[in-house]
Amino acid sequence: METKINAQQVRDREAVISLTQQLVRIPSVYRPGVEDGNEEKAAHYVADYLKAMGIEVFIEEVEPGRPNVIGIIDSGKPGKTLLLEGHTDVVTEGDHNSWKYEPFGAEIVDGRMYGRGTNDTKGNLACMITAVDSILQDKESFNGKIILCIPCDEEGMMIGIKHFIKNGWAEDVDGAIICEPEENQVCISQRGAMRLELITYGKMAHGAISWSGINPNLRMAKVIVELEKLERKEQERLGKHPTLGWPSITPTILKSPVKGEPQINVIPDQCMTTLDIRTVPGQDHEELKQEIRNIFSRLSEDDADFKADFTVLEDRPWTETDREEAIVKSVAQAVKQVTKEDPIYNGVPGATDGTFLHIAGIPIVTIGAGDRDIPHQINEYVDVNELAVTTQIYRQACLHFLNDKGEK
Repeated sequence: METKINAQQVRDREAVISLTQQLVRIPSVYRPGVEDGNEEKAAHYVADYLKAMGIEVFIEEVEPGRPNVIGIIDSGKPGKTLLLEGHTDVVTEGDHNSWKYEPFGAEIVDGRMYGRGTNDTKGNLACMITAVDSILQDKESFNGKIILCIPCDEEGMMIGIKHFIKNGWAEDVDGAIICEPEENQVCISQRGAMRLELITYGKMAHGAISWSGINPNLRMAKVIVELEKLERKEQERLGKHPTLGWPSITPTILKSPVKGEPQINVIPDQCMTTLDIRTVPGQDHEELKQEIRNIFSRLSEDDADFKADFTVLEDRPWTETDREEAIVKSVAQAVKQVTKEDPIYNGVPGATDGTFLHIAGIPIVTIGAGDRDIPHQINEYVDVNELAVTTQIYRQACLHFLNDKGEK
């Protein structure tokens, strides 16, 4: 492939590396109550960059200091609308001293750029912007419209993409590329995510007089054992998904008492656990909720003092896009054109902002530069050559999708 590199690709390579470095050097970890502890500076940098490209830009504040940036490139000709999505927020760097390289330094060593967000997903945000800039600079002809969706809070409750959809920006979008680190594999499925807070109730009492109380911890232990059985049943029923792996039900946080100070000789009145439930095609979230209610009912039949309930904190369904969708075919064609290799199809192990675009009825494909196992790690990195390849994939995917002569 090196012998085929032309002036346009050299230009784009330099641009995407530079833009990635600039974005990574703007910390955009959401830290409530901390000055500059949000996405605002990164978002405004992106907005100014897009304006300099001649793009129509909208900035919408989702929460104070947490804006979405939307860029619109309208060809002026009828056609489809393509959305490219990449978020501005990153997770915490953790222990600063544990990093070999400055977490927000974007230092390049032996072909790798290190820093928080290089992989997830400021590198891919830079790729999508550079790809569009390349199309504009070269005055490439295309039909329809490109929307650059650059939201806040993908790493949290995804309030940015929800706000974007609520405000009508996703209407009439015909396909979306979710720009996340997937080793440039064409990911057409995602595991669903359902987060629950589950509480068992008891009666506070002295630990030495246990019969005078009701121990919620023992009840929670029984619930967790039953949840493990439910997980095993679902895994046996569905098997291992070819791209998403196993469905799972994972207790994460365990807290007792829920409020107040714990004391070794006191039976608490409540016990709480959180569940991180990851689902695959073939599972129904409402049915899973009912299975948990059934567990409560069975346990209460054998224990008159058993009482429990749960609250749904977040509910993100699994997604699956057919290979025959125009956006999938366009991305796959671009991968083959740029890499000279057949595309690898895969799935995303977790949810992305694309989850909510899928709910809005938009076919999605997730693809981008970066090792799939590197996000959120100490010494996060991305290969700079991979950024260059991804930029060309996005560029060609845009042109293939928008210039497709098929019906909208």
